[in-house]
Amino acid sequence: MPETTGASDAAASYKTAGVDIEAGDRAVELMKEWVKKTQRPEVLGGLGGFAGLFDASALKNYERPLLASATDGVGTKVDIARRLGVYDTIGHDLVAMVMDDIVVCGAEPLFMTDYICVGKVHPERVAAIVKGIAEGCVLAGCALVGGETAEHPGLLGPDDFDVAGAGTGVVEADRLLGPDRIRTGDAVIALAASGLHSNGYSLVRHVLLNEAGLSLDARIEEFGRTLGEELLEPTKIYSLDCLALTRTTDVHAFSHVTGGGLAANLARVIPDTLHAIVDRSTWTPAPVFDLVGRTGRVERLELEKTLNMGVGMIAIVPAESTDVALATLADRGVDAWVAGEITDRGDHTTGAELVGDYAV
Repeated sequence: MPETTGASDAAASYKTAGVDIEAGDRAVELMKEWVKKTQRPEVLGGLGGFAGLFDASALKNYERPLLASATDGVGTKVDIARRLGVYDTIGHDLVAMVMDDIVVCGAEPLFMTDYICVGKVHPERVAAIVKGIAEGCVLAGCALVGGETAEHPGLLGPDDFDVAGAGTGVVEADRLLGPDRIRTGDAVIALAASGLHSNGYSLVRHVLLNEAGLSLDARIEEFGRTLGEELLEPTKIYSLDCLALTRTTDVHAFSHVTGGGLAANLARVIPDTLHAIVDRSTWTPAPVFDLVGRTGRVERLELEKTLNMGVGMIAIVPAESTDVALATLADRGVDAWVAGEITDRGDHTTGAELVGDYAV
């Protein structure tokens, strides 16, 4: 037998390798109460099964139901949560990134699953993450039917983690929203963002934390709170607001403003023959966007293709429907305004552009 110099006499186990099954079981027990709050009548079974079950007979009321699906994460915003030791808000971001993509086509969110990867299972920490996901699902009107918590010692540090999720929604085929519905003269309505949302944090962290050396605990007067609190502000979940809009107005399309910025995401829903013009003078971006631009000397166009600049969702409606649309959103507490219009494409090479200067 070869000699094993320096080897431990203790028997190896999954736990000594870094994976604590008992801690994972405790995390599941702690998260059960939060998952239960997201349940819809169509959900069968409970937490702990190999698969989440959703009663598809609920779709019999549709003539031609189309299932919409999306998957996403929250990017390097998780690093801010880790540094601050705040874990119960990042789940809101996850639900928003998934379900606000699904609602763009007019689909009602049905259910979601999550994936949480950690270096070491801290049951209370995992439960806090799931609490945030569950609260986000309630705000989106969907059920959290299952998920996975994976412990990856050696690959991730003991305090490192990441989250991802996938969701499913449904829309009647003849109610599907998108480019085919958009017409010249339609109004472009902007729905205000709650902050940076969950995009561009690699730039934000590089500029504010790495280059400028700002502390997350530093109080920023323009924010009225600490830098960390501003950066951890959860992404706005628009799902139910958008669905309400489809019930009161003839919405032609939505665009979720995520990575790539407002113009690039809006262009994704504009047909080849049309063009969207968005007037910057119709709103003032929140101070955090100015701080990132000013501190990092980031050019405006670079900011605009990285961050949402204060607009998290776009609704495109007939011009005559703008009053009803704005009233519907106002009744739901959503700050919204007419930010532009749809014109013929003409000589424009892109589907959407920002014009003018931001209001001050």
